[in-house]
Amino acid sequence: MISRDDVAHLAQLARIELEASEIDHLAGQLEVILGAVARVQEIAGADVAPTSHPLPLKNVFRPDVIRPSLTPEEALSGAPASEEQRFRVPQILGEE
Repeated sequence: MISRDDVAHLAQLARIELEASEIDHLAGQLEVILGAVARVQEIAGADVAPTSHPLPLKNVFRPDVIRPSLTPEEALSGAPASEEQRFRVPQILGEE
């Protein structure tokens, strides 16, 4: 059973400010989540290998092949502004 104190402690560790009503609500939700995890642990026996994906993963990337492309001048020909063979864009974060 997840107590209010447990939820308040977890919130403090995560630096999340919760109201009393939120603590009560989350305690119930965490109890349901932990119950679901416990059910999975009951079903998954020692003969079931832990996995991160239900299906095997395979590489879907194409081979890296050099092929003709635009020159920097051609790529920048339609740009409103460029600088040192790069697109020049407005500064948005106030950083240099």
